Amino acid sequence: MAGDSVSTLILFIAAMLVAAGVAGTLVTNVNDISNSIDTYSGDVRDQIDTDIEIISDPGSDAVYNGTEEAVTVLVKNTGEKTLASDGSDLDVLLNGEYVQRDAITVELQGNTSSWRRGDVAELRFDASLETDAEHRIVVSTHGDEETLEFYVP
Repeated sequence: MAGDSVSTLILFIAAMLVAAGVAGTLVTNVNDISNSIDTYSGDVRDQIDTDIEIISDPGSDAVYNGTEEAVTVLVKNTGEKTLASDGSDLDVLLNGEYVQRDAITVELQGNTSSWRRGDVAELRFDASLETDAEHRIVVSTHGDEETLEFYVP
């Protein structure tokens, strides 16, 4: 009878050691997954809170100035997130080609120093566009993307 008690005790201790090892591994994995979810949810929150609209009139001559070879686009912040007033949050494509950030001049309209909800920014950059052709500007920030299609006569 004493032999049965000792072997049962040894098996019980072995089972407890295995269970503790499995539990330690699971806790580590759950912590890693939890941290990943926290990071991802912050990114998703930025995407949800960010929204812009291009409010330039594609039918007007204000978008492209052929004499100065300059493109001007008005972008309104319609989201909850305050955007960088220097335009560092923005990516701009003109006819599928990336426009370097340092080539874009951003000027906030009105008496404001930050680009909050409802504020409008004027984006201006130099470009030589083909006449009698359609062109496309894509402005994106934090996952939100807006497109302006216009025609240069």
